[in-house]
Amino acid sequence: MTAKPTIVVTGIGVVTSIGSTRESFWSDLTQGVSGVAPIAAFDASPYQTRIAAEVRGFDPLAHMPRKLAGRMARNSQMAVVAAQEAVKDAGLDLASMDTVRVGCCVGTAAGDYYDLEENHRNFLERGAKGVSPFCVPKVIPNMPAGNVAIALGIHGPNFAAISACATGAHSIGMSLMLLRAGQADVMLAGGVESTMTPFVLNGYVAMGALSKRNDDFAHASRPFDRERDGFVMGEGAGVLVLETLEHARARGAEPIAEVAGFGATADGFGLAQPDPEATWTAKAMELALRDAGMVPGEVQYINAHGTSTPAIDRSEAKAILKLFGGAPPLVSSNKSMIGHTLGAAGAIEAAATALTVKHDLVPPTINYAVPDEEIPLDVVPNVARAVRVDAAISNSFGFGGQNGVLAFRKV
Repeated sequence: MTAKPTIVVTGIGVVTSIGSTRESFWSDLTQGVSGVAPIAAFDASPYQTRIAAEVRGFDPLAHMPRKLAGRMARNSQMAVVAAQEAVKDAGLDLASMDTVRVGCCVGTAAGDYYDLEENHRNFLERGAKGVSPFCVPKVIPNMPAGNVAIALGIHGPNFAAISACATGAHSIGMSLMLLRAGQADVMLAGGVESTMTPFVLNGYVAMGALSKRNDDFAHASRPFDRERDGFVMGEGAGVLVLETLEHARARGAEPIAEVAGFGATADGFGLAQPDPEATWTAKAMELALRDAGMVPGEVQYINAHGTSTPAIDRSEAKAILKLFGGAPPLVSSNKSMIGHTLGAAGAIEAAATALTVKHDLVPPTINYAVPDEEIPLDVVPNVARAVRVDAAISNSFGFGGQNGVLAFRKV
């Protein structure tokens, strides 16, 4: 059997509520900075939840021509900016490369609700004349990936994974498989989400999924804490440059970490509630480690899905204990700071996991005050922890029971 090629992360691009460069994101994440604030995108005063982790001050015109930006939805703009940052961070000279060997898989869980809602309102008020010719090209979920290719001039495999909150992880996992199969030398992989509208907000409110700590917004997202009351909506993008180690070394690039394994399962249980036995989330972690040729005892850190919802946090803890037994690794949740970025979550958190492996510094779970006896884990409460991290996994679990886990290790 032919050995699998080693695939590494060489560049990271993020757009988040706490930082939109690799350096600012990592600094704020490890310092425990909260990106949650009262909603600025619209007047949320009539609603039960009035807080979110928005990307404030995002200006696409600082990164692309006005005409190009005007043809994109906000999610595509964020994806393009994150991809540009990732390419820059990786030191990729796309002009000198065979761009058929450079692909892109950037997914989104929901797509563009801003333009969908606006065009629907205009259609009801003005009829057919109220619909923009850019409506469909903005709204369809594959367009962030398509727009990244257009903006960067790349021509390799181009598609979008769509699997709710596991989207970013699945995008990276699918890209890993393409690189291993020799279908590309470089993949831009990740996820994006921007759905900060009253309609979407209240859809999650109707499910009982969101925190209502409006007057204590900085402490609203509190994964694994006994007093957690739901997640906080976030927005953002994460794109990783993945390439074979051989390709990276040939161009003198310094790898950040190896993407060593990927595991995916389906709960086959419920629309939004996880399997209470956590069988299939544990299995996804097991498969990612098996793919990486690792065993649970080699893992020092888990970047948790950690949404801050009662049932999902309990289920994830059960899955971790099921696989790792009585000596689980350190666990923390980035969502305590950046909220739940939905389709972008798996990609942004994968970026954080790769940086954890590189820097031997585990970001904290902030807002942790009251331990939950059903979650007997060291969640690195409130303060980052310096510890040797040779291997780590990143968990992403989506509505519909779609699970994706990525394994990383030092190069």
